[in-house]
Amino acid sequence: MAGNLNQGRLHRRALHLQRCFKCSEIKAAIGAQCDGVLGQLTEDWGDELFSALKAAGGTAYSNVAVGYNNVDIEAATKHGLPVGNTPGVLTETTAQMAVTLTFAAARRTGEAERFMRAGKYKGWLMTLFLGELLWRKTVGVIGAGRIGATYARMMVEGHKMNLIYHDIYPNKDLEDYIADYADFLKSRGEAPVSCKRADTAADVLREADCISIHTVLDDSTHHLINASSLALMKENAILVNTSRGPVVDEAALVAHCREHPNFRAALDVFEDEPAMKPGLVDLDNVVIVPHIASATRWTREGMATLAAGNVAGILSGYPAWNRPDILPFLSGESPKAAPSIVNAKELGIALYEE
Repeated sequence: MAGNLNQGRLHRRALHLQRCFKCSEIKAAIGAQCDGVLGQLTEDWGDELFSALKAAGGTAYSNVAVGYNNVDIEAATKHGLPVGNTPGVLTETTAQMAVTLTFAAARRTGEAERFMRAGKYKGWLMTLFLGELLWRKTVGVIGAGRIGATYARMMVEGHKMNLIYHDIYPNKDLEDYIADYADFLKSRGEAPVSCKRADTAADVLREADCISIHTVLDDSTHHLINASSLALMKENAILVNTSRGPVVDEAALVAHCREHPNFRAALDVFEDEPAMKPGLVDLDNVVIVPHIASATRWTREGMATLAAGNVAGILSGYPAWNRPDILPFLSGESPKAAPSIVNAKELGIALYEE
């Protein structure tokens, strides 16, 4: 879908992809003249599409998403095309959904709701839908970036859980934050909480009562959760994935959940999205939602604003923003910068200076 970009001299066409297009459809939509593209993670952008965009006079592409594993950055850079994404605006929203899914699985709310809707509820019972109490237990996080660290703080502060996390880089800010919270608890006569960085993801899987995945998707994390790693987890553990579907071997998860009815999983993303592996939909011990971790009005509007800002910023000749705080672009007058260009360094794009 193409339309006019009415920002001063920027009056040529821009393209905003609203659904999952085939490569041929995207190329047809780009046509002979297109300044920039706003695309979604449901489209695969590689050499063929970036070549078509460049040939049409395009100068920028932005994913309306924080992740960009659907984009061949090397191909974009080869064609001299900046690639934007939308970090920061999804952090609290996605972490909140991960918390939601954790407790939906722990307290079996999906099963209980289906039970009620089917008219099966005949009165209170002592043993009806017994779940897991996570208070003062151990939460595990694999990938302690912005979203993973925010989820960790929500679980530690809200439910006084100990934290074990794995990331290739230590998150000192997270560790210091939890140490300060532990001191606060002690000052009030309560037992402190703890934070430990594990050497491997396997250490997290063995120790934690619930594990939330917040990794990027690359060769090292594809099928990070597989039959072998699932076997390391506790019999009644909870696995949550709001990161990328292929991080979890979905067929292995189906088999594990069938064999271990007290094990629970909660998924917002899927390996063959929008399809699910056979058998997943039939499992009562799995919570499934349709990729809605970032689905709050504020966040989705913010994502669109940042993505548009990336393309408009490049078309305007602005430098790339180089600070972690993107809120200035969402309130008041935006800085004269492209909010987030992932290959700015490779393309020699200047960085923002006040």
